[in-house]
Amino acid sequence: MSYLSPTLTLLVGAVKKATASLDRDFNEIEKLQSSVRGYQGFVSRSFDRIAQSLRNELARLRPDAVFVDDRLPPAKGCCFLVNPVDGLGNFVRGIPFFATTVAYCENGEVKAAVVYNRASDELYFAEKGNGAYKEGFRSHERLRISSVKDDSAAVIAASIGFQHGSAEYTAACRDIFAETENVRLLGSVSLSMALVAAGKADVCLSLGNKLNSVMAGLLLVREAGGYIYNLKREEFAPEKIEQVMASDELAAANTSLESLIVRLAG
Repeated sequence: MSYLSPTLTLLVGAVKKATASLDRDFNEIEKLQSSVRGYQGFVSRSFDRIAQSLRNELARLRPDAVFVDDRLPPAKGCCFLVNPVDGLGNFVRGIPFFATTVAYCENGEVKAAVVYNRASDELYFAEKGNGAYKEGFRSHERLRISSVKDDSAAVIAASIGFQHGSAEYTAACRDIFAETENVRLLGSVSLSMALVAAGKADVCLSLGNKLNSVMAGLLLVREAGGYIYNLKREEFAPEKIEQVMASDELAAANTSLESLIVRLAG
């Protein structure tokens, strides 16, 4: 069986083509940071350019598809959940840890996903029922979650997207660090989930992130053998979009670390 179905092949091609300008834009970021006005305007134009390019390329792939952001996809028909730059805070400071993410849905179910870090040319993809992979030159690497069972040894990649003020952010960080010192605040929830899918991190804790930032990564984790929990200990599949929408506090991990997730849930 081919790792890339025709749909996924076209999806990967569309994402790579749409993000071509990110190479030039990212190289310019460092030069512009001494100029606040030029720096902010440049970032805004870059983001808008990628967003429009993605829409154009994906519309060619599926002209009948709609684009949704942080709302429930339609129960009938197909749609794309797109984040042009997940990890924008990293991008604007010249840190090469950000991703363009696309989740393709049919009839309210996630069918395929791509997470692409243009800066490092690392591309992760998954298709429902066919596994999760990292793109390779000659062959693609099958992704599998870690087998870590010891809570104290678990590496947590946390992504805290709260926008309500520093007090809530500080409280969330305090609760996480009270459980383990092995915490990474990486700035991109989709890439953090890709690390869990690849077995490089053991848990991804996502607090307050938007649907279009997490959905592609959730499919990667699920297809790599992981589980998705909300922090009420309810496990659900990423295709259950209504359940994901109902809880913006999620954890992706293997089942051996459920006790850690319970403690993190408080």
